[in-house]
Amino acid sequence: MTVKIEESWQKVLQDEFEKPYFKDLVAFVKDEYTTQKVYPPGNQIFNAFQMCPFDEVKVVILGQDPYHGPNQANGLAFSVKDEVRMPPSLINIFKEIKSDLGKDLPPTGNLERWAQQGVLLLNATLTVRAGDAGSHQKKGWEQFTDAVVQQVNEQKEHVVFMLWGAYAQKKGAFIDSSKHFVLQSAHPSPFAADRGFFGNRHFSKANAYLASKGKESIEW
Repeated sequence: MTVKIEESWQKVLQDEFEKPYFKDLVAFVKDEYTTQKVYPPGNQIFNAFQMCPFDEVKVVILGQDPYHGPNQANGLAFSVKDEVRMPPSLINIFKEIKSDLGKDLPPTGNLERWAQQGVLLLNATLTVRAGDAGSHQKKGWEQFTDAVVQQVNEQKEHVVFMLWGAYAQKKGAFIDSSKHFVLQSAHPSPFAADRGFFGNRHFSKANAYLASKGKESIEW
């Protein structure tokens, strides 16, 4: 199987696609899509890359797993398709944006508009079996997405990394904070948001940093 991914990412990740673990991962994922119900739809697995080319990455938000409910996952971390009820973590993200920037909650939880402005919404695992959270963990996706973060870290500068919760912070532990802006807080899930996600003001901080580097801010 040829991995179809946006051209600038194809160049950056070409070596990764040739590694044995990635070929094993492709075989596993193909089999899962053939024999199981898997999210997101196959043509949306690499949506985060399609919508946010490597050359345009300004902000990286790390998630963990795609949503495993019907019609939710669209290949972007924390995002859901139009017309789909917003999950609690996403509602909390928008509550913090309202508190931070005064913006009302939007009518949809589809974050494609963020991706198109240079926000890489990257889950650690890019696929999941329906109704079975974490079912595609430890199959190779984490190694691949570690490589993605490493390439952004090494080849770009002045990128904002938003690391919410212990999982994202561990995954982003190697990011060079001398040339990037690393923001850390609790996760936006209802179980953790009151312990430091609410009030983190990451969205205004990110925009202030981007502006200080001569970059256009994000319309959150």
